[in-house]
Amino acid sequence: MQQTVQPELASVLRTGPFHLALRAAIAARGLALQRVQQRLAQRGVHVGVTSLSYWQQGRRRPERAESLRAVRALEEVLELPEHSLTRLLGPRRTVAEPAGPVTLPYRDLIGNPSAVDDLLATIAGPPDTGLHTLVHIERIRIGPDRQLLRRDSQHALRAHRDGIDRYLALHQGDPGADIGHVVVRAEENCRPGRIRRDPAARLLVAELLLDRRLSAGDTHLLGYGFDDAPTATPSSEYVRGFNSGAGQYVLQLTFDPAALPVRCFRFAVRTPGEQPYETEELTLDGHGSVHLVATGLTPCLLGIGWDWE
Repeated sequence: MQQTVQPELASVLRTGPFHLALRAAIAARGLALQRVQQRLAQRGVHVGVTSLSYWQQGRRRPERAESLRAVRALEEVLELPEHSLTRLLGPRRTVAEPAGPVTLPYRDLIGNPSAVDDLLATIAGPPDTGLHTLVHIERIRIGPDRQLLRRDSQHALRAHRDGIDRYLALHQGDPGADIGHVVVRAEENCRPGRIRRDPAARLLVAELLLDRRLSAGDTHLLGYGFDDAPTATPSSEYVRGFNSGAGQYVLQLTFDPAALPVRCFRFAVRTPGEQPYETEELTLDGHGSVHLVATGLTPCLLGIGWDWE
């Protein structure tokens, strides 16, 4: 049975636009996007948290038949009048929207944007790799000298255009790191391509060649890593940038038993150098590890920081 629609929500359902109405309806029901996704799944409708997030931000618009079916199911889940959301979409567009998510330039993720531009210019190619992340699991090891030792990544990726055969991985070393001594490891379903380094900016771009050419909609599992170069000072944070968001990201930091921090915390920022818009304390487990799990990420920088004393 539908609940009475609040006056503020009723107003935006009348006037739109669609993304504001959807956002207001979700807020009125007090549901997290993961819970909305679960209730849709119970009705046999499967839509990603990232898609729901993009819809309510106005960054993408439901167009395909299965997406329109999801909007009709959203009206049930959010206890809205029938057709209250679908009518705000209007007629289907004759020109299809891009299949991939909105992508920010890589330069927006690094504190030295001109260095990023210059480095990427040495590897000719499109402005993005045509891939977006479904799941990314990353493991970081901190050594007994309190410095980053290695970074290991496993990605589940989906192509949003045809002919994709490579992935670009960006690496920035800690202050004082000799980027020339960073080792790139291409370990699962890929092999190393071109590797470009900027020692002054402590930046490295690695081209990872996939073992097959992907068509739009294809998925691919990718495993790679970096062995870090030593620095003069201890590490105090690890940050991962997302230029097109991600479905799910898992980050685990493991510290050497001989060098455990006194405090750990997760944080998120929108641009390098700004104050975090999200922080949360983390607790070391019995194996000297902390982790975070994030879903439905929009473009941002997400990381874990720690204090040694």
